[in-house]
Amino acid sequence: MIRLTKVADYGIVLLSYIAHELPGEKFNARGLAEDTRIPAPMVSKILKGLARNNLLQSHRGVKGGYSLARAAEEITVADVIRALDGPIALTECMTMSDSDCSLDLNCPVKTNWQRINEAVIGSLEEIKISEMCPPSLSEPLSMSIELPAEGAKSALAG
Repeated sequence: MIRLTKVADYGIVLLSYIAHELPGEKFNARGLAEDTRIPAPMVSKILKGLARNNLLQSHRGVKGGYSLARAAEEITVADVIRALDGPIALTECMTMSDSDCSLDLNCPVKTNWQRINEAVIGSLEEIKISEMCPPSLSEPLSMSIELPAEGAKSALAG
């Protein structure tokens, strides 16, 4: 099973939450932990990692906290995963580091794994954090429901 780490998953949740709020607003780890229900130690660890990788900006002082380092439309899901988990690679041989695989030089499927890995990375790079934001609870959901035509109503009743 291919799976994101919990750290990357929570990182996306936290950035989405921050991006959803007012631009320029500062958030602290304790408040984010309460609002998102992610354990506070994990929130602190993630915020530091995101700031270290220039996705968040850290503000010191009494009214300090964290804010987005750039617009949510400029931060991709791939950026978050790389910041918190390192390179995106579906197999060991797709990392830039030396592979321990004995088949590495003569692997019959390496080229296809490269294509698959590039497709996954490309998809993750297309999705922006702004797209991951939850819809505002203050905005009503717009739903359109098509009602059956008058003649169709009698067919449904019978």
